[in-house]
Amino acid sequence: MLAFGDSITNGGGELQWGVAMRSWAEWVARGLGLPFTNYALDGNRAIDVVHGQIPAFIRQAVEPDARYDLGCLYIGVNDVRALDWDPAAFNLEFRRALGFLLRRCDRVLSLTAPLELGRPRAGTKVAAMNQLIESAARESGTLLLDLSELRGRNLIMADHVHPTAFGQIAIAERALAVLETAGMEVRARPSQLITYDTTWWRRLRGDATYAYRHLKVSARSAGLITLTRSRSVWLDLAHRIK
Repeated sequence: MLAFGDSITNGGGELQWGVAMRSWAEWVARGLGLPFTNYALDGNRAIDVVHGQIPAFIRQAVEPDARYDLGCLYIGVNDVRALDWDPAAFNLEFRRALGFLLRRCDRVLSLTAPLELGRPRAGTKVAAMNQLIESAARESGTLLLDLSELRGRNLIMADHVHPTAFGQIAIAERALAVLETAGMEVRARPSQLITYDTTWWRRLRGDATYAYRHLKVSARSAGLITLTRSRSVWLDLAHRIK
C-alpha cells in the first residue's frame, strides 16, 4: 500500500485514553494485511505531493516501478485553508497525483474533507474542493471516501482539522468498508485491534482539556476574523481617499 498526503495521513499526536495516534492509512494497511509505504508530510498541499512526495518516492524506493495493491491520496486540507486558495491549480495538481497512483496501483482511494473544517472555518471553499475531488474520482474510476460529515469531539481535535486517535480509526474503518465493497479482503478491523480503559475522572479531565483548547482556538479565530475585517475597512478607506 502506498500513501501520499499531509499531516492527517502522516499521523502522529497525543494518546487518547491510552490508544496511540496512528495514521488512518496505517490502520487501513493493517486491516488489509499489506506492507505500508507512506510519503505524506505535515503541512503539504497538492502541489507538494506532485513536486515533492512523488519525486521522493521515485528517488528512494528500491523498486519505483513496482505495482501496489492500493494507493491512497488524502490532500487538500492545507490548500483550502490557505489565503491563496486556487481551485484551478488544486484541481490540476490533484489530478496529476491521482494519475501517478493510478498508473502504479491496482486500486486507488481518494478522500474528501470534512465540511466543518478549521477555525476560522474554511466555509464554502471545502464543498467546492470536495466537488473537484469527487469529479476527479468519478472520471478516473477512483474509489472515493466521503468525509464531509465527519465531526465530533471524540473524532476531531479542538482545531477542527486533525483527527484524534479514535478519529483516525474511524476514518480507517470507513475506508475499509469502501475497499471491501470494491472487492478487497479485510482481515482485521482497527477498532478490534485496540484496547482502552476509561474512568469518569479521565473523561472529565479529557472534556476539560478539550474545552480549554477549543476556547483558545475560538479566541484566536475571532481575533483573526476581526483583524481581517479591520484590514479590509482600512484598505477600502484608503482607496476612497485616493
